[in-house]
Parts: sequence; C-alpha cells; structure tokens
Amino acid sequence: MTRFSSITALSVLLSFSSMNNHAQGIAQAVPLPAAVVATVNGVAISQSALDNAVKQARARGLSDTPELRATVRGQLIAKELLRQEAEKKNLAADPEVQSAANAAREAAMLQKYLRDAVKPRPVNDADVKAYYEKIIAALGPLEYKTRIIQTPDQASAKLALAEIKAGKSFADTAKQFSKAQSAANGGALDWVSFKLPLVEGQTQGYPLPLAEKLLLLTSGMVTAQPVQWKNAWYVVKVDEARPTQIPDFENVKPALTQTLVQKEIERASTELVASLVKNAKISDR
Repeated sequence: MTRFSSITALSVLLSFSSMNNHAQGIAQAVPLPAAVVATVNGVAISQSALDNAVKQARARGLSDTPELRATVRGQLIAKELLRQEAEKKNLAADPEVQSAANAAREAAMLQKYLRDAVKPRPVNDADVKAYYEKIIAALGPLEYKTRIIQTPDQASAKLALAEIKAGKSFADTAKQFSKAQSAANGGALDWVSFKLPLVEGQTQGYPLPLAEKLLLLTSGMVTAQPVQWKNAWYVVKVDEARPTQIPDFENVKPALTQTLVQKEIERASTELVASLVKNAKISDR
C-alpha cells in the first residue's frame, strides 16, 4: 500500500465522535451562514459538500439520519484538517501526490470524453425479445450442472481422476489440481444446455470435445478418462441433469436489457477507438 492510499484510508477509518462534539460546540458559539455547516481554521465546509457526502452514503445503503449527518460532518472536518496539515508540508509538490493527481485527472477526463463521444444505439423491447429468442433457440432438451478440473498435462489429470476414484470428493480434488478459475468453487460451473446436434462454435463456450463427453454422462458421473483440448486436459463431472428450464421472458427481461446495453456500449466504444486509430499517425516498434 502506498503512503497516499494509507492517508486516504486513515481519513475514512478515524473515529469522529469526539471531533463531532467539539465541532457542535463551535457551531453553537459561532453563528455560521446558512450554506456553511462548519469551519476549520477559517475554511468553510459547505452544506452542499455535506449533502453530497450523505448522498454517497445513502447509495451504500445507509439511512439519512441526524446521526449519519453528524458522522459525515466529522469526516469532512477530519479530511479538511488532514488537508491543511498536508498543505503545510507542501505535499502538493510531492511526486507521488502529483502522479496520483495526474492519474485521477486523466481518468476523469477520459470518462467525460467517453460519455460525450460514445453514441450507443438505444436498446428497445424488440431487440431484447430477439436476444431472448436467440438464447432459447440455442438450448437443447437437457441442461447440465457440471464441474471441471483443468490441468496443463495428462499426468496431473490422471492423478486427479485417480484420487476421485479412490473416494476423494470432486470439489476437493478440483481445489487441489485444477488451474481453471472455477477451482476455488470446487470446479463448479453454471447450468449449460447444448442444441443438438453439437456444432463447433455453438456449444455455449464449452470446447466441443468436452461437450461431446458431457452428453454421455448422467447425474453423478465423471468422465472415465481425461479429455484433451488444445494444451490442457480436463476431467468433467455432471452433478445434475434435468429437462431444460426455459425462463419466463418478463423475469429475465431486465437482465437481458442490461446485457444488451453493455454490449452496445462496448460496440460503440470499439467503433470510436477504431476510427481514432484510422485517422491517427501511430509509430511503434
């Protein structure tokens, strides 16, 4: 953790109860303008700053209560005190601080540019319905809840399979041997269904050899031998097989809409970058 991130954490984690009491005593002794909630060594903390901080707290699920506002006010006072002390040490000129400030400024500038420049097409109900029907059309009669173990060599896959046959649980074996992202979850994957007959590139992201072996298994079964695909070896288990459950359109419509909106943003962003690259003079090694 850098010194800069430690300072940020400190401003959030400090206890503000005694500071709040002191700030309230000052507010009672010194009348403040309506738009100011506190002053710190003559520097005003505005009502709008307090309101914005409370709004952020509400976005995290907290309720707007007098207690919350008192805590937030204390946080703003602590932040201003820390800022003033840092300023006394001329830390604004510190290379680490300048680097962080430049990175934050650049990120904000890029986000603002992208919001203005990226023009995604609106997603309408017809688009969502067509997307839903495309997904449904790619499903088969059965769906499978599976687990996998992925190893970089056949010997490791065979050793993992031998442990399973000896009585070790598939989940524990996956945690020990698998190099796939699902290893931490015992190799568990989401439900999957394949349209039949199987076609390369239309197996829901599963390698075709794995999908072919999976269709031969019933609930509780594990592949008899490791399955090779490219430079990896796989052991597959079917936890459960059942008739494919078709979700109701209205139930999944919000999630599908969000997916399409994100896809459209990514498409428009890629298109924008491609146009910039096309019109730029770029030299590299």
